[in-house]
Amino acid sequence: MVQIPNCLIHSGHMTDLVYTEKELVQSLKEYIKAEESKLAAVKSWANKLDALTKVSTSDPEGYLAHPVNAYKLVKRLNTEWSELESLVLQNPSDGFVSNMSMHRQYFPGEEDKTGAAKALMRLQDTYQLDSEAFSKGKLPGMHSNAMLTVDDCFDMGKTAYNDGDYYHAVLWMQQSLKQLDAGEEAVISKADILDYLSYSVYQMGDLPRAVELTRRLVAIDPSHERAGGNLRYFERLLFKQLNELKQTQQSASEEPIQLGTYIRPKDHLPERDTYEALCRGEGVQMVRHEKKCIRLLCRYQDGKRNPRLLLKPIKEEDEWDSPRIVRFLDMLSDEEIEKIKELAKPRLARATVRDPKTGVLTTANYRVSKSAWLEGEEDPIIDRVNQRIEDITGLTVDTAELLQVANYGVGGQYEPHFDFSRKDEPDAFKRLGTGNRVATVLNYMSDVEAGGATVFPDFGAAIKPKKGTSVFWYNLFRSGEGDYRTRHAACPVLVGSKWVSNKWFHERGQEFRRPCGLTEVD
Repeated sequence: MVQIPNCLIHSGHMTDLVYTEKELVQSLKEYIKAEESKLAAVKSWANKLDALTKVSTSDPEGYLAHPVNAYKLVKRLNTEWSELESLVLQNPSDGFVSNMSMHRQYFPGEEDKTGAAKALMRLQDTYQLDSEAFSKGKLPGMHSNAMLTVDDCFDMGKTAYNDGDYYHAVLWMQQSLKQLDAGEEAVISKADILDYLSYSVYQMGDLPRAVELTRRLVAIDPSHERAGGNLRYFERLLFKQLNELKQTQQSASEEPIQLGTYIRPKDHLPERDTYEALCRGEGVQMVRHEKKCIRLLCRYQDGKRNPRLLLKPIKEEDEWDSPRIVRFLDMLSDEEIEKIKELAKPRLARATVRDPKTGVLTTANYRVSKSAWLEGEEDPIIDRVNQRIEDITGLTVDTAELLQVANYGVGGQYEPHFDFSRKDEPDAFKRLGTGNRVATVLNYMSDVEAGGATVFPDFGAAIKPKKGTSVFWYNLFRSGEGDYRTRHAACPVLVGSKWVSNKWFHERGQEFRRPCGLTEVD
């Protein structure tokens, strides 16, 4: 498992950064006002002295013949010019610089910037959005004035390029070039864009287009340090390729590069296509048994006549029949949600996963969120929520893990995974001494404007976040064998911020609450 840098900022911190930027703008305005005031004072001095020296230099002797003029000249040079020097040496920027220095420790770093760029690319892939949609602020269900400039698109492409991701480098460099050709002003030059774009296109195996783009680069900048050599190299490769295929010279496609021009390289995730289709709301099919539709029902759940639920049972809805997944409505109040978030925010850190070989928690690039763990003793609300979860599920929380709170900002995700440990990772929960994760309760603590669904690729379920509700399923059969159908994922958040908390129940202590079955799949 590869450990990656902490490059994700949770939404609470992002909100703080918005107000920090506003404060810095106000500080900048105050600095400008102070500079303008200083400059006005210096200009006033200059105008007064200019008029005075015109008189004095027209007849120096006559001017100095008057004792008052002689005195004032001495006084000016002895005192007033020193005062003017002090005024010029004043630095109104001190306050602004001090304010900047104070806030700089909270600024996003280079890794955060890279992480934000990769988040946009993740959204681009999952929700099949072209670069132009992003650059013009056009996202599904919304349109905003959040535009990406030529330079922004170039930086996106460069981030991908530096990561060896030529697929996304091509898409973003092409968008940068398109906006530049449309007349948008930019700091970056056309030659720089063509340099990156032509090489990225070559890496994608499109030699005719690489030759064409490099020729454009040479025409713009004949003295470019790499263009000439690259062009000769690309032309030789193309000539060799055509000879081997016994084809004649072909011109580059005149179709603009866009989403779908090149095939996205495969990665580590075998169910990538299914997972992303479910995130987009495609391909969701109900499970059928004996060619009959299964009816999903709703009911009031009192936890098998639990005293705490008799007078106020929980509303329960079926989300899926096999494996059974249910949603509990009104599980968390707004007050409880805000308190949980308040307790979690100061300690949110990059979410981790258990290394299957060592059992040690570590970060992973397939889980991008911030998380914190809360103990029941920390606040009565945490204890109350834990008790409610125990009451409704019938499972003891004594051997469960602490309540984990997670925040997924824009682009935040958790790719398909199992909550339970498999046979090839027997030490995953060894240190806890409570057995495997038998069940999961997932609490949704916010609505999400777009994206962020919980999906199960194996059978096609897609569960949308709904604030205050909880979803519950078993990870293990009654025999203790893992239910591999429960492999699930948290889709990337497209618009908004997703807050969840979860409770993982373990096997120990559940022996009489969920007795073993007689077969492996009971």
